[in-house]
Amino acid sequence: MLLHGDAELWRVTLLTLRLSGTATLVSLAIGVPLGVFLGLARFRGRSLVVSATNAGMGLPPVVVGVAVSLLLWRSGPAGALGLMYTPGAIVFAQCIIALPQVIGLTMAGVMQLDPRLALQIVALGASPAQLYMLLVREARLGILAAVMAGFGAVVSEVGASMMVGGNITGQTRVLTTAIVLEVNKGNFDVAIALSLVLMLLAYGVTAVLTVLQQKGRHV
Repeated sequence: MLLHGDAELWRVTLLTLRLSGTATLVSLAIGVPLGVFLGLARFRGRSLVVSATNAGMGLPPVVVGVAVSLLLWRSGPAGALGLMYTPGAIVFAQCIIALPQVIGLTMAGVMQLDPRLALQIVALGASPAQLYMLLVREARLGILAAVMAGFGAVVSEVGASMMVGGNITGQTRVLTTAIVLEVNKGNFDVAIALSLVLMLLAYGVTAVLTVLQQKGRHV
């Protein structure tokens, strides 16, 4: 499989990268603004929101799978959308898994900045959008760490993807669910090959992001 470029292996690998990459990007689009807001804002109940975010960073994927299954099931609140056992269901579940990671690490990155920085930027006449962009730039190392943590969390999870995706060949079968299937079938050689590909994929993406992060230290 590894040496001869098995077609099914490539299909599963590319689907894994597409779904996990999409989930990570969506979680960034939602989580980075929320993380910046929580890092700067002071409001009643903020400590509860922060505690919930931190607790969510350790949320078991199988719990997310159960919650999303109940939501998307045929008789569930969003059952009419017909997303159950589709790639969209996997992306939705993985977004929920990655979102606390992105929010929490972005918030931590912003809170590590000099508290006077935001005041200085506002005093220089920056608009709210300019303030946001400048703070994101200054906290870019923490945000890149959030990207790595979010992608690592979703590309390696299996419970939620199995529950809401159904492990359907050519549609929702990703590397983690394929590994579980092959182990259950007793095909340990195939499971080992898939495991190697999964580790290489996770390491490759993380290595690229790490290079960007280290370069960002000198910008």
